[in-house]
Amino acid sequence: MLLERTPLPAATIGTRHEVVSLTFGPPEADMKVYLQASLHADETPAMLTAHVLRDELRALKAAGKLNAAITLVPVANPIGLSQHLLGQFFGCFDLNSAANFNRGIARPTDVCARLEGRLGSDAIANRRAIKDAMRSALDAANPATEFEALRSTLLKLSCDADIVLDIHCSLEAVVHVYTDAAAWPRVEPLARHLQSKAQMLFDGADLGLFIDWTRLAWADVKAHFGDRYPVGEGAVATIIECAGERDVSYESARRYAQAIVAYLVDQGAIGGTPAVPPALRHPETRLSESEHFHAATSGIVVYRAKIGDVVEIGDAICDIVDPISGATATLRSRTRGMFYMRRAIRFVTAGAEIGRVTGG
Repeated sequence: MLLERTPLPAATIGTRHEVVSLTFGPPEADMKVYLQASLHADETPAMLTAHVLRDELRALKAAGKLNAAITLVPVANPIGLSQHLLGQFFGCFDLNSAANFNRGIARPTDVCARLEGRLGSDAIANRRAIKDAMRSALDAANPATEFEALRSTLLKLSCDADIVLDIHCSLEAVVHVYTDAAAWPRVEPLARHLQSKAQMLFDGADLGLFIDWTRLAWADVKAHFGDRYPVGEGAVATIIECAGERDVSYESARRYAQAIVAYLVDQGAIGGTPAVPPALRHPETRLSESEHFHAATSGIVVYRAKIGDVVEIGDAICDIVDPISGATATLRSRTRGMFYMRRAIRFVTAGAEIGRVTGG
């Protein structure tokens, strides 16, 4: 195992954060896998899954079963991990800039320009050139803040990977995944191994997510050069949501880690006989068809639907109770789908998000 520590520029004197990455398997391998946990730093189940994955990968390396270089970042956000205010953990947003750690990532713009005159008839050589151009594009950037340096560091670690798995969790939720619709045939086995109950697909959109940088860089290369040179399929980039933030147990972490390992066996990154994954728990749906519920008024939230329920049009999702006026407002679903996520705090302000149903 290769352990690397990448220091981040200090935001203030007397402080220091660093990104620790662990790489298993042959570093010269043509195939690379990148795994990171808890880019939203308060999503603890993802970090525990990474902890179990470290042990799994160490054992697989000792057994000589790693065909790919597999880089694991078990704590992807040391900045967010240090953000505590009056006993509350704030790991989703950078408190200095109010920026979401997993939003606003700019689409790469100069990868194609760096490839002009470098591609030919050799698909393997082309793939190496494309990855080199991605690394060069990121190396040319000059991060000005600790936040920007964290983002740059993680992108440099992941940009040349063939598989990028960004491991998160939600508030109260079932296991679910997000990926590009074009990548779904290659991601579907992962969803089956995870026993994911909701699979949300987006149609090539630039959402500013961490996984978008590598995903869209490959999409642009294929669009610009794909009709002239063999460039391959590009990288698979997926967000895994390890249920809810309170779902922290060794049992669930082992289940997620073993599902990821089984998927990497399927993909050839790990040696072994691929296991037949179980049936998909719920069909894939378009992210654009997901219904997000918001509170029309403030009050106490009393959920009437459970996480994992398949709700029908008109089914009650929750009541919002005003203990001063005595009024109760019932929020009902306007679509059929899996009730896959809801808020953890049971008091809402007007306009606050209540939960989500897959739709479709």
